[in-house]
Amino acid sequence: MKLFRIRGGIHPKERKELSAHRPIEPIALPSLLRIPLQQHIGAPSVAIVDKGDEVKKGQLLAVARGKVSAKVHAPTSGRIIAIGRFVAPHASGLPGQTITMRPDGKDEWTRLPAPLDPFEASPEDIAARVAACGIVGMGGATFPSAVKLNLRNLNALETLVINGAECEPYLTCDDRLMQERSAEVIDGVRILRHALGVKKAIIAVEANKPDAIAALKAECAAKSFSDVEIVKVRTHYPMGSEKHLVQALTGKETPARALTADIGIVVHNVATAYAVQQAVRCGRPLISRILTVSGSLVERTGNFEVPIGTPISHILDHCGGLSGDPARLLLGGPMMGHSVTSIRAPVVKGTNGILALGKEEMPSREVMPCIRCASCVAACPCGLSPFDMAARIKKEELDGAVQIGLLDCISCGSCAWVCPASIPLVQYFNYAKGSLAAQQQAKHKQEETRRLAQFRDERMEKMRKAKQEAMARMKAEREMKKKAEQAAATKPDEKGAA
Repeated sequence: MKLFRIRGGIHPKERKELSAHRPIEPIALPSLLRIPLQQHIGAPSVAIVDKGDEVKKGQLLAVARGKVSAKVHAPTSGRIIAIGRFVAPHASGLPGQTITMRPDGKDEWTRLPAPLDPFEASPEDIAARVAACGIVGMGGATFPSAVKLNLRNLNALETLVINGAECEPYLTCDDRLMQERSAEVIDGVRILRHALGVKKAIIAVEANKPDAIAALKAECAAKSFSDVEIVKVRTHYPMGSEKHLVQALTGKETPARALTADIGIVVHNVATAYAVQQAVRCGRPLISRILTVSGSLVERTGNFEVPIGTPISHILDHCGGLSGDPARLLLGGPMMGHSVTSIRAPVVKGTNGILALGKEEMPSREVMPCIRCASCVAACPCGLSPFDMAARIKKEELDGAVQIGLLDCISCGSCAWVCPASIPLVQYFNYAKGSLAAQQQAKHKQEETRRLAQFRDERMEKMRKAKQEAMARMKAEREMKKKAEQAAATKPDEKGAA
């Protein structure tokens, strides 16, 4: 298969040797599980359980709210002990609505839905099962997967791309998943291909994962699957960006602000394919995920299957703790991950790594003025001008930054990585995006308040008119009744006169 080059990008040290050789290992349940209701892009889910409820493993705890949302299920059996705000695994460190449960140690399953025959079931049935099991994109974006499956109704789709690039340094959980559960992964890919109604499925894996590539190819060869192609792509960051991966595989460039589906291609992560296979074949909801724990300060690095809601502190303890104070403690990779504000925060569906990095891994450099070298421009895979955008953001000219491409930035961090002045460019962009989102939310709130006020005024006007009309009817009825009584009173006199 012919491959195409993508612009920009970088080659950071991979550091995958710290955990790539470690098989997936289950982790013991903690004493408490904290299960956030916001684990996905879109509206947070809504709890349907109450404090004191006894629940079983896989039981529905919260329903989706709106078209872009996802259900949440119990990672094990136990008792709900609280529903309230708790520190979220987010860079802001702000609390979010969370269900807290205490495991009972029985790990007893609820009654799961019957398995589907994926190649006899309709695409609608598969999408419904994926939605019912709360599956979201597990490469970090956490977009509800059922919504992506329903893109077949809106776009002329041709190809399914499975992202097995895992281009972030340190992270090896997808690598191990492809090696150890290749049969389930391939089955999940074929299920997704069938559900989307496309003929072609490509699994793209970076060249630095030869064992994963071999395992996937062996599985396809053993079962003579000709509808899935395994493609080795070059090791290059950010190859895992879906738009750039599509460009590398097909040569097609996704237009600005558009989706890959607009050019006929849908991208799912390899771990998402596995989760879909488990949901369709076994009826299992997404209640655990595989993640990498790595970094020079971790006593025992590895890849672990962790129940959703497990505190970071419990996972680190399972790994033997840390050998020192980390320069940075991250959720996700070093390029696009974010700092942990509290190790009490839980693992969620999109958590693919926990990194404890020492000073030698995160060298501190003094921030200097921009020297206009344009290294950031050369590194940007989206063809943007990071130094221009940062200059406008410093002046709070957010609209100006938007005009030159802020919203097309994928926050990959390549620009900051190569900057000789050590300017934290990606932080500027994330700040600006957050400010714009806050402005949009405030504008939406004002518009919603205005709409509700207008609706109230219209309702009050309707009530006033209805009241006036009712009073007019009552007045008319009283007058008619009075006339009738007067007419009835005169009738005997007329008879007597006759």
